Amino acid sequence: MAARETNPSFMNGVPELLILRLLQQDEMYGYEIVQAIRSRTDTVISVGEGVVYPVLHGLERDGALASRRRTVKGRSRIYYSVTAVGSHRLADLSKTWSNMAAAIQRMLMGGQHAEGIQ
Repeated sequence: MAARETNPSFMNGVPELLILRLLQQDEMYGYEIVQAIRSRTDTVISVGEGVVYPVLHGLERDGALASRRRTVKGRSRIYYSVTAVGSHRLADLSKTWSNMAAAIQRMLMGGQHAEGIQ
């Protein structure tokens, strides 16, 4: 019997969604984002710096984030904030995630006619 294929891309985009949402509220630096995701999801979602920094760099490269270097308490850190492009991306990701979560919830609640995810 062949091994079952999983969908490793199912959770792709979740760190991006969470990062954009956090940065929409306030600018933050990388490790602060890691800590905020852990605390605001009650540690249900825990992503490390190895996930967060590549996402931050990709979003910045795509124009969704802007960065600036700040020195706080003698430490130089790069703070990120959402651009207009990032706000649009967040809206799109939020809509997609909400549709997916609603479809899953319908299935969990026993819905016989769960609609497809758009």
